[in-house]
Amino acid sequence: MSTAHPNYITPEGFSKLRAEYDRLLGIERPRIVEIVSWAAGNGDRSENGDYLYGRKRMREIDGQLRRLSKKMKDAKVVDPRQQPDKARVYFGATVTIADEDDKHRTVTIVGNDEADASNGRIGWSSPIARALRGAAIGDLRRVMLPAGEKEYEVMAIRYPE
Repeated sequence: MSTAHPNYITPEGFSKLRAEYDRLLGIERPRIVEIVSWAAGNGDRSENGDYLYGRKRMREIDGQLRRLSKKMKDAKVVDPRQQPDKARVYFGATVTIADEDDKHRTVTIVGNDEADASNGRIGWSSPIARALRGAAIGDLRRVMLPAGEKEYEVMAIRYPE
């Protein structure tokens, strides 16, 4: 069952998900399986820390693999370089906005799974990204933030080359 809204992701974000999946499946999990097999051969499993920890870690890895697999299956890879209308804010745009106090801030709109606000990468469904969708340079957009409503003016829009 897929979500009502597509789970957009950049090609780079998808590559990171794939690399993490491959690392867990090809390196981490086999290493834990080896430890569990070795520990199981050592007798009483109820008091065997390596065995108990290994089983717990294997469950965690399997859970991560399931989550990553679902994210990749639900992902819709969108390359911002292919955006036909680069004059408006859409997925993958890097946007410079200014608030009422003329404080400038630059954000890049990325997939929710690759958002990193401390590095200016905001998720596609975040309040600011939703408010900016479709905006052009000079447009004013109101955003309801935890601290209250703010108005931003779109100062610049860039897409990767």
